[in-house]
Amino acid sequence: MKTTLARKTTLALVATLTLGLLAGCANRSEPRYTPKELQRFEARAELRSDWRQRVGQGLGRAVYPISPTLDGGVIYAADERGRLMAVAADSGERRWQTDLEVGVSSGLTAAAGQIYLGTRNGEVLAVSQADGEVTWRSRVASEVLAAPQPNQQLLVVQSVDGTVTALDRRTGQERWVYNTTEPALTLRGTGTPSVIDPVTFVGFANGRLTTLDNRSGQPLWERRIAVPRGRSEIDRMVDLGGQPVLTPDGRLFVSSYNGRLTALDATSGETLWEREHSSYQTPVLVGDRLFTVNEASHVTAFDARTGEEVWRNRDLEGRWLTSPAFADGNLVVGDFEGYVHLIDIQNGRFTARTRVDSSGISVRPVTDFRRLYVLTNNGRLEALEITR
Repeated sequence: MKTTLARKTTLALVATLTLGLLAGCANRSEPRYTPKELQRFEARAELRSDWRQRVGQGLGRAVYPISPTLDGGVIYAADERGRLMAVAADSGERRWQTDLEVGVSSGLTAAAGQIYLGTRNGEVLAVSQADGEVTWRSRVASEVLAAPQPNQQLLVVQSVDGTVTALDRRTGQERWVYNTTEPALTLRGTGTPSVIDPVTFVGFANGRLTTLDNRSGQPLWERRIAVPRGRSEIDRMVDLGGQPVLTPDGRLFVSSYNGRLTALDATSGETLWEREHSSYQTPVLVGDRLFTVNEASHVTAFDARTGEEVWRNRDLEGRWLTSPAFADGNLVVGDFEGYVHLIDIQNGRFTARTRVDSSGISVRPVTDFRRLYVLTNNGRLEALEITR
C-alpha cells in the first residue's frame, strides 16, 4: 500500500565545509562561526595508529557522507566513485574490493551478511559481505544521502526529496512509500530514519518527526520539533538532519537545525522535555547522559532524564565537527582539519588528540571499545588505539 502526500521539489543547500558554510540564493556564502585555533592541554591518553588503508578517491568534491561500517570484525568502506572494500578490523588487511560502477552517496550499513548503501542516481544496493557481489538493486525516488536502515524484514530509505521507501530486505522489492512536502531550501543532506520492527521514526526538513507503521507506511503520529522563524529562507530552515535516538525504555531524542533538542515518549509522541538547541548532527546516549554537537561545534552533555545541561565544551567552535561517537569513556569527534579529539564524558575536558589527515574528517568515526576507525575526506582509513 502506498501513502502519498503532495510533493514539492526541494532546492538542496550545498555547504562548502560539511554544512559549515551556508549558501544563499544569491550565491553568497560566509562562515557563521570562525574556527577556533586548537589550544594545548595535558593529555591523559594517546591515540596510537595501528594501520592505514586507502579507500579509493574518498568522499569527492561534494563531500558525500559515505561513512564506513563495522560488522563481525570487518570494516566496510566505499568512495564516491563506487569502489567498495572489506578490511579486516584488527590488521587492516584487505579482504576484497569491488567496483560497483555507480556513484555512492550514502553511508554504509552492514547487517545479516549484507551491506546496504544508496547512490546518486537514486538506487539502493544490497552487497554480499562475503565477496562484494551485488545481491540486488532497487530504484527509489531520488538521490540517497542517509544510510539505509534495516529491521528484520525491511530496509527503510530516506531520499533527498523527503520520500521514505520501505524495501524488502531479501529481494529489494518495494513494500510501501511515504511522501511529505519539503521546503524550498534545505540543508544538503537528510535525516536518517530510526527503524525497529513495528515502526520507523523519521525526521524531515520541514521540522516534523513522524512515526510510520512498518506494515503499511501509514503515519501513526506526527510532531513538530522546530518552527520556521526569521525573514530569510536560510533563517527559516528547520531540518531534522540527524538520526532519532531511541532508548530501550521507549524514549526518543531528536535534534533540529534552528530549533530544539527534544525528548519524546516514543509510543505517544508526548514531549518529555525540550531545549533550544540548533544541530544537524546525531546525538549519542551513554547511560543517563545525552551528548550533542550543535551548529557552532559546541560539544554539550545533557541529563537525558531532565534535559538539564551538565557541561559544555566551546573550545572547538567553528571546526565543523562530526557527529559524536563513544569509546572507552570518551566522546570521539573529527574536525575539518583532520584532527580526532577525545573528550571525557564526565567533565568535558580533552583526553587526547591526533591529526589523521589534512583533507579533513566529515563522517562520524566508527568505534569499538578502545579502537577507532576514521575515514578522511580524501579516502584515508586509519585505525587508532586508545592507550593510557
